[in-house]
Amino acid sequence: MDASITLLTLETKSMRSDIAGFQSRVTGLEQCIGSLEAQAAMSQDREQDLLYLRSKLTDMEDRSRRDNIRLLGIPENEEGTDMQAFLSSTISKLISLDFDPPLEFQRAHRVGPKRSVNSSRPRSIITCRLQHNQTLQILQVAHSHGPFRVDQHDIRITADYSKETKERRKAFLAL
Repeated sequence: MDASITLLTLETKSMRSDIAGFQSRVTGLEQCIGSLEAQAAMSQDREQDLLYLRSKLTDMEDRSRRDNIRLLGIPENEEGTDMQAFLSSTISKLISLDFDPPLEFQRAHRVGPKRSVNSSRPRSIITCRLQHNQTLQILQVAHSHGPFRVDQHDIRITADYSKETKERRKAFLAL
């Protein structure tokens, strides 16, 4: 009987040491979990900050583009050497409005690298207008008229938006 009591005592001591080891491991795991939860909360805060900053950046980009107009469908090299003179006469013909003061452009150019000769789609033209009210007039007429047909080419005039805004607007088209 003394042998069985001694055996039970040894097993109890062994169990106690195992339990103490488990307790220290659980305590360590609880600390790691607490640290991970704090990092997850910080990560969520940073993600919210990132979303906020992205929305601000998109807003700023759209505001900087508000005087820009995109012209789609004008064949390559039709503008010749003076893009601004070409656009002034082309837009005046398409829109059929007399502008006072005359149309002025801060800059105008084709977007993207040159396409191959066999490409069926011409690059779009982007222009920055100096008079915001003229930009609005052009866009209103273009929106109400739809695509303009010139020499068997459909020419569209649109506002210039950031990539994010274009994607959001495209999502509404499905509705």
